Amino acid sequence: MKKYHDDAVKLLELVGGKENVVAVTHCATRMRFSLADEKKANPKEIGQLDSVKGTFTNAGQFQVIVGNDVGDFYKEFINVSGIQAASKEDVKKAAMEKQPLLQRMVAHLAEIFVPLIPALVAGGLMLGLTNFLGAELPFLHNKSLNQLYPLAANLSKFINWIGVAVFGMLPVLVSWSTVRKFKGNEALGIVLGLMLVLAGTMLNAYTYGDIVAKGHNIREMLINGSAEYGIKAGEYVIDLGFYKILMIGYQAQVLPAMFAGIAMCYIEKFFNKRTPEVLKLVWVPFITLVVTGFLTILFIGPFARMIGEGLTGLFKFLFQTPGLKYFGAIIFGATYAPLVITGLHHTFMAIDFQLQATLGGTFIWPLIALSNIAQSGAVFATYFIYKKDKKQESVSLSSTVSACFGITEPALFGANLKFMYPFYAALCGSVLAALISTGFGVLSNGIGVGGLALAFLSIKFTNGGIYQLGFWIASIVAFVVPFVLTFLFSKTKLNKENK
Repeated sequence: MKKYHDDAVKLLELVGGKENVVAVTHCATRMRFSLADEKKANPKEIGQLDSVKGTFTNAGQFQVIVGNDVGDFYKEFINVSGIQAASKEDVKKAAMEKQPLLQRMVAHLAEIFVPLIPALVAGGLMLGLTNFLGAELPFLHNKSLNQLYPLAANLSKFINWIGVAVFGMLPVLVSWSTVRKFKGNEALGIVLGLMLVLAGTMLNAYTYGDIVAKGHNIREMLINGSAEYGIKAGEYVIDLGFYKILMIGYQAQVLPAMFAGIAMCYIEKFFNKRTPEVLKLVWVPFITLVVTGFLTILFIGPFARMIGEGLTGLFKFLFQTPGLKYFGAIIFGATYAPLVITGLHHTFMAIDFQLQATLGGTFIWPLIALSNIAQSGAVFATYFIYKKDKKQESVSLSSTVSACFGITEPALFGANLKFMYPFYAALCGSVLAALISTGFGVLSNGIGVGGLALAFLSIKFTNGGIYQLGFWIASIVAFVVPFVLTFLFSKTKLNKENK
């Protein structure tokens, strides 16, 4: 389109010219570049273009925020540059080749979890609403809405059905997404996930957790049976004669499904290369599932469960040990937002799920939500500070709205990191809020909408409402402190305009 012509021409020049663009594509709001040399790009001048709202680099990609019209801008950029249009996969592949090993690993992890976020957020909200409807509330004379209103009780059953489907069958989602990422047969990935949670064949993971927590010998109990848990002798055991395999499920767990999914992709490729074309349709799926299943119940699953339990133990030690837990809160509150910039924050999703499976809730997700709320408080202050700059005013206001629903990248890259002092203010608020949340021992049912608008729905309503009270106090601190500090910092040398 002609209205983007001049900016498209200028952008091509400011990213280092056609020869510096390895590949370029776009998403919902951003142009995504893989550049041969990022040092040739000029982010400051790019950010001053009328069509551009900001820039940032993430996962090896130089990204230019355009907004909802990015599709039209992209077409004009392709026209004026003569560069061939590329897919998101092309850009990701080109960008990933330049990244260090750790960043490549994190990028793979992100690509497994990001497609699942809509389902996980919906499931988290469903569990939160179920928890709310079933909570005994002081203003209802310590009765729940379910007890007082039959309609609420029936609604609770319905939404709980959805929430349990998401998290109880989480290995199915993770296995499918993992296999999809590693270019395996997605249908086999779904089957593999179902194998990990199959009722009647696999002992429910929650029952397993209860047995272990009470100090019982799980092997002895499954082999000999247990009247206490209604387990028949050998019901969840495969007897090979020389060894008895325990069939323990992996409900709500991530690592077993992810590791098994990766293994299955390599096993499938191995047999695919060595099988005649005429037999592939029958033999490859059959042998792939048999070998993967055998390796999973013998080695991969137990090993992944052990790693998951180790991670849970580590985070419980850091965040639930008296005295030490406040140190953990300070570190997390100060580092989560910087991790968002690098993309490393996706690693916490696996930890959240592991905590949820082991403890019945997670204390990490509330801290994530509070960090997001702190960013929204800071960026909202910039809306008032830069009233005379209509472009920045628009960016700050729209970024505040998105941050209130847990999407903080526009706030980070459109204002807080751009001026830096709002980012410092947000970190201060995040740390204080994390200390309050940790002090109250706040737990959430799982992940949800990590912003001021709806985050509270994911927080448990149990424990006499202490979790909700603690989270609301922390949320107010997380928003108000950065808002106020941003104004104060704008008057100091932290604001580069004052130097």
